[in-house]
Amino acid sequence: MTIKPGQAWGRPVPRPPDLVVVHSDVELAAGISQERGSPIGVGGGDLARTLGVTSASAGTLATRPTVNEYTIDLLEVRLDDADEPIVACAHVVARSPWGSGYWLRGRILAVMNAEFIGEWDIAPRGHPNDGRVEVVDVDASMSARERLTARRRLPTGTHVPHPSITTRSMKTGSWQFERPLDVIVDGRRTARASRLSIDVLADAATVYA
Repeated sequence: MTIKPGQAWGRPVPRPPDLVVVHSDVELAAGISQERGSPIGVGGGDLARTLGVTSASAGTLATRPTVNEYTIDLLEVRLDDADEPIVACAHVVARSPWGSGYWLRGRILAVMNAEFIGEWDIAPRGHPNDGRVEVVDVDASMSARERLTARRRLPTGTHVPHPSITTRSMKTGSWQFERPLDVIVDGRRTARASRLSIDVLADAATVYA
């Protein structure tokens, strides 16, 4: 079951003997998607940081007798008319391509299951097992100067509130873009798309940290 506010999350368990440790969100999502895969330890990436994983704890994950077990949500991502969805564990970002503004111009949409993207605290309220995603939507009208100011505030999560940045929580969502945007799934550029839809798959996976 997804957690409720104030409820404890995760529990100590004996380390699975066949635990496989991954070090990025892309590796984590790929490992989870493999049928009958080995138990997965989270040693790096933005989901790992959201779980409180440090370099020290990641370094002992494969040898510790006891690890923490977490149930997490996943994201089912569909782009345009693609037949097969993409599974994400941390976040999905849509933004202008290089040469068309990148993050200095145009709309930016971040759909967050994790709290962080790198050193940026994009979604301070984000939690990977609350059955929802946090959506941060930057309006195309936001000036480059305002974006630079907001960027400086991202490490501390103080980029909102801002009149050009909309935030909300949701279990499912779909977006239509005026022009195709680059879609980055778990930190990897995946495609350029005009339509994006995301559904939260609650309690979809178990990981160890």
